[in-house]
Amino acid sequence: MKFSRAAVYTVAATALMGNVMGFSSPTSFRSSSSSSVSAATSCHKMVAQSQDASTTTTTGPRKRTKAERLEAASKGLQVHVVGLSIHHASVEVREKLAIAEAEWNAASNQICADGAVTEAAVLSTCNRFEVYYAATDARAAMASLTNYLADRSGLPVSVLRQNLFMLSGDDAVWHLMRVAGGLDSLIVGEGQILSQVRQCHLHSIEEDGCGGKVLSRLLNNGVAAGKRVRSETAISKGSVSISSAAVELSEMLSEEDLNLPFSECRLAVVGAGKMTRLLITHLASRGLEKISIVNRSDTRPKELQEQFPDVDIEIKLMDDLWDVVGRSDIVYTATSSVDYVITDDLLKENGLAGGRPLMLVDIAVPRNIAEECNTVENVKAYNVDDLKAVVAKNTAMRQREMIEAENLLKEETDAFIRWRDSLSAIPTINLLQEKANSVRVEELNKCTKKLKANSSLSDREMEAVERLSRGIVNKLLHGPMAHLRQTEGSDQKKKIDDLNSIFDLNEHGGRRGNRRR
Repeated sequence: MKFSRAAVYTVAATALMGNVMGFSSPTSFRSSSSSSVSAATSCHKMVAQSQDASTTTTTGPRKRTKAERLEAASKGLQVHVVGLSIHHASVEVREKLAIAEAEWNAASNQICADGAVTEAAVLSTCNRFEVYYAATDARAAMASLTNYLADRSGLPVSVLRQNLFMLSGDDAVWHLMRVAGGLDSLIVGEGQILSQVRQCHLHSIEEDGCGGKVLSRLLNNGVAAGKRVRSETAISKGSVSISSAAVELSEMLSEEDLNLPFSECRLAVVGAGKMTRLLITHLASRGLEKISIVNRSDTRPKELQEQFPDVDIEIKLMDDLWDVVGRSDIVYTATSSVDYVITDDLLKENGLAGGRPLMLVDIAVPRNIAEECNTVENVKAYNVDDLKAVVAKNTAMRQREMIEAENLLKEETDAFIRWRDSLSAIPTINLLQEKANSVRVEELNKCTKKLKANSSLSDREMEAVERLSRGIVNKLLHGPMAHLRQTEGSDQKKKIDDLNSIFDLNEHGGRRGNRRR
């Protein structure tokens, strides 16, 4: 069965969002069997939208204890995700919300500051911006988060609604699994997104992170699912990154745009970070012998020279940028600059308008190359949104692997959902343990008085009696508690009610509450 792109990537907004939240939604978990041919986003480390935005920090709420996180998780925290990706929003909108990795936790703390959102984690890459969060009141949480996104981006809520997607519950879990597995990436199976999800998880459990028991477990399971997909299927074979897609795109269009075979093109790259290293790796696999690197300093370019001894790497500083651009056929840009590095005016000022053909390939977000460069004569400029031609080819080759991968991800999704549902049994389990321990202590005290009155037991022997009583209670409770944790759905609710009734736990909980008051 075939589906249109709109059917694959967009579903109706859920009733949960009400009149305030008219967002589009990506493929849901319940319709996953029909979405196995869909692909979506991701790529390399995201840089901040602006220096002002990236340096804005807010003191977050007090870090909760393990007991507090467990109590919150047992009160019905539901997982949600809201965000935008290359499938739902243009790069102009995505870069408005871009957050540097170093600021992910600061943003999460801002999101949780008013208490509507209990747990939060930010994932921001060149092709997606997503906030995973958990809350007991979904409406209040979504309203709070929408206000935050509108304030941060400077975009009206009406514009955000046209670009954002929102998923809840099982659909949100399924979405993360597909993201981590590389099935929701621009280049299906690419590996960088797994590393980024892993960083999202690690940041969420840091001292200043906002990932509680539910969200941190979800992210950790997502990482495990992504690893499993890549080890048990061939989904990651071939071109699996934005940098490799950029090389394929320039190779595919060099004859048309430059009237030159790719092997004869003079190449340059602006920037010397991770993306440049990956770019050179893919170029070297195609026989690259020489390339010019332009960077603010020569430290990283020299490291690249050591890593690629078989490639003649020419190092130039930014003062020589236009000299290098002027003698190159293809220029890749991959800097962390929040401002344009190459614009139409700068091309004209440096005498590059109307000269020999020049191809500019921008793989950075925020963009390094102004869109107006395409208006300059003999200049062709491309950005990450233009990589879809390469994606279409890769997606067609990987459809069979995507189906196998989705089957594995469904198993991982079901495992997390079972764990999440088991949290509803925690209050009952706690009450059962408390009541059993209360009875144990009461009977032990009676026994202890008689033992001390009629025998001369030592303190060590009395401790042995204490341990014996605890051991008997623990063994008796193990079966009922294990059975309760393993039960699912409506059956679990029935078991909880039965257990409450059999052991009279509701009365015990009421007495405990009265004592506390």
